[in-house]
Amino acid sequence: MALKAQALYDFIAEAGNNELTVKEGETLIITNQSIGGGWIEAQNSRGEVGLVPEDYIEFSKPVPSFPGAGTAAPAISVGNVAIPDLSIFDSYAPAAAPAQTQASNGNDPWSVWNADPSGGSNNNWASNPEGTQTGKSPADPWGSVSQGHPQAYQGPGAEDDEWDDEWDDMKSTGGYAESESGDAGAIQRGAHASSMKISLNKFPGFSKSGPELYLLCKQIAKSKEKLPIYIGEVGPVWSYPETQLDCVVADPKKGSKMYGLKSYIEYQITPNTTNRPVNHRYKHFDWLYERLLDKFGSAIPIPSLPDKQVTGRFEEEFIKMRMERLQGWMTRMCRHPVVSSSEVFQIFLTYKDEKDWKTGKRKAEKDETVGVMVFTTIEPEAADLDLVEVEQKCEQFNRFTKAMDDGVKEILTVGNEHWKRCTGPLPKEYQRIGKAFQNLSAVFNSSGYQGESTLTDAMTAAGKTYEEIAQMVAEQPKKDLHFVMETNNEYKGLLGCFPDTIGVHKAAIDKVKEADKLVATSKITPQDKVTMAKRVSTMSYALQAEMNHFHSNRIYDYNRVMQLYLEEQVKFYETIAAKLRQAHSQFTTM
Repeated sequence: MALKAQALYDFIAEAGNNELTVKEGETLIITNQSIGGGWIEAQNSRGEVGLVPEDYIEFSKPVPSFPGAGTAAPAISVGNVAIPDLSIFDSYAPAAAPAQTQASNGNDPWSVWNADPSGGSNNNWASNPEGTQTGKSPADPWGSVSQGHPQAYQGPGAEDDEWDDEWDDMKSTGGYAESESGDAGAIQRGAHASSMKISLNKFPGFSKSGPELYLLCKQIAKSKEKLPIYIGEVGPVWSYPETQLDCVVADPKKGSKMYGLKSYIEYQITPNTTNRPVNHRYKHFDWLYERLLDKFGSAIPIPSLPDKQVTGRFEEEFIKMRMERLQGWMTRMCRHPVVSSSEVFQIFLTYKDEKDWKTGKRKAEKDETVGVMVFTTIEPEAADLDLVEVEQKCEQFNRFTKAMDDGVKEILTVGNEHWKRCTGPLPKEYQRIGKAFQNLSAVFNSSGYQGESTLTDAMTAAGKTYEEIAQMVAEQPKKDLHFVMETNNEYKGLLGCFPDTIGVHKAAIDKVKEADKLVATSKITPQDKVTMAKRVSTMSYALQAEMNHFHSNRIYDYNRVMQLYLEEQVKFYETIAAKLRQAHSQFTTM
């Protein structure tokens, strides 16, 4: 019997790539599942056969049953880590929250903090054991969404070990696609830019993957990685390198694979530490993002990559736009002292040859210090914090990031409206004024009066000046507003990660609060309680160091972009003033 599937989304085939156009809800017959790289060959109802992104379709298959569901997970060990029996928290875990709908807090990534503190969704670890995604972002005010549906990650190594056997999976992550539509210059954004999925369930056999994995771990694995935290003028700070890492993303080139059936764009990345370029495709950036998210996502917000695009991905403007945003993403990662010094990031930037790359890739994929276990590598130099102080710091950071998130979205909304006015109705108004002056000049010129030319020539020149101003107004947003929008869009994605990262800390605080009950019922020892308090203090120092890093970067970024914006605005208005003075000088003083 032929295997059938249903299309989840519309997909428009790109000419010359052996792809198949499908419509949402269309039933397809699967003809070949072994294409690989996130693609499947299928036949539509019209008998046409071609390639369709695997994540765009859904197979009909029975829901598997799991024997022994509901029983406590046995204690196991992975590597050098002795994993605690997490079932001790079952009695105190809040009831699982109902499935989120569009009408609920599911659209608010901050809902984990806004819910009733007595229970429900304020602790989503029991109801969401596979990660800490607190929900999708609200509908973006920037307008229509281009390819903004969620996709399951099919990262490098998911099916094959070799890079050459994989294709860019159709994954929407973050960022926005800027496309000029008519005079409006509409800017489109992906709707899922402001959520970050933290995959913490790296140890099979556990019913939960929350902070208790770290809080109650009996034996901490010995690792060469150490992330010291120092007390600076602003409070806890990460250890910063003497020389700031930086890199340049440039020289995109088109390549092909699968005997020319599939094409891709490869970028050249040159770090300032070696000045030796390495080449990577978008999917390699995606692999790096997933590795960084797995390893550091519980402690450090890792913003999503620029959005994937299914159609038009080889057009020059899109390639230029993506390269600019990949540069911005890499610059932000280079500026983070923990991320930039990590082995996985260094191998991405400095691998010497294919063997070196594959060795580093496999090592990164086998890393056990991921998820909440990354806190085992953090070493604060200060005394342990009181639980009340830890909770206060957490709430303080949550309030600020949510308020800034609202402010950034307001800037994006207002900026988008202004962009549309500058590229649409505003230039047309200047053109109409200019045309009206020229028309009136033509009327005056028809009078036959001999002394007319001085006035009519000046009026015609004034009319043409306003037409020039109209063109300037239409082009100006690309020179100044563009950078304000890019910066705020980047921060929108970054701020959207904070609910998940802060949620890890909130969940840890809740677990420590349960410690007295657990000691009273002999489920943990008094020493375990002390250990939990000490470790949640370590987590708090990490959060404070990260927030201080965020604030430092925020002040630098907004100072820089506002200076650039105002400098360009000054040039813009000075140029207009000069043109108007020139037009004014042509009129005779009576």
